Formats: sequence, C-alpha cells, structure tokens
Amino acid sequence: MDLIKIVVRYTDGRVLRGYTHDFFPNKSLFHLKLIADGNKNKVIEVHIKELKAVFFVKDFFGNPSYNEEKDFEEGKNPHGRKIEVTFKDGEILSGSTVGYDPNRPGFFIFPVDPRSNNLKIFVISTAVTKVRYL
Repeated sequence: MDLIKIVVRYTDGRVLRGYTHDFFPNKSLFHLKLIADGNKNKVIEVHIKELKAVFFVKDFFGNPSYNEEKDFEEGKNPHGRKIEVTFKDGEILSGSTVGYDPNRPGFFIFPVDPRSNNLKIFVISTAVTKVRYL
C-alpha cells in the first residue's frame, strides 16, 4: 500500500507530520511514520479519539504566505454539499462533503480552494461543536 502524506492535529494542540499506510475512517487507530527531526523513521500509533482532524496534504508545511480562498466560487458546484464546521477550539473550516453523519466517528471535507495544500480533511466528530450546511 502507498504511503500517504498527512498532518495530524490533536485536540490538545499537538501537531505531528508523517506518512501513513493504514488510515481508514472506520478504524479507531492507525500508524504514523514521523518526519520530525530526531524521530525520523519512528512509527507511532495514533488513536482517533485523541484527534481534532487528519489533514491529507500535498506538502507537510504548505506555503505560509498563501491566503486560501474561504468562499465558494460563484456558479461552481462543489462535489457534495457545502458545509461549515466549527471545532471546539473555535477554528472554522468550510468545504464540501459527501458523507457527513453525526453518528459516525468522523467525516471528510474537501477544501473550498483547489489550490489549498489540503487535499482532504478527516474531521473527528467529537472535536466539533457545530456543523452547518451552506
């Protein structure tokens, strides 16, 4: 199985970067091969219940000077339903989803901006205070 580049954000604020080969949305844990200095090649178990979200990314650090589009382009219909997610820490993400169900452990969001560093985001339901369709 191919290695997938991800950034993992925990509810306590920790951020880890690395590769996974066994992430599945219906599993309670997966493995992360860390890229951080001093930890290269270290593999850890990541438990979904401790997370805020899993970001599937193009690049581990993105472009900090890029201002990502937050609004949908007029006349463009995204794949799935437009959605806004508010996390318990106050962060708000907008995008589209095809699989939101509040009774599942999480759901995928696809970013508004096609030039975003994020390809998709797996949002952990317990880290969310509000979900709103746009």
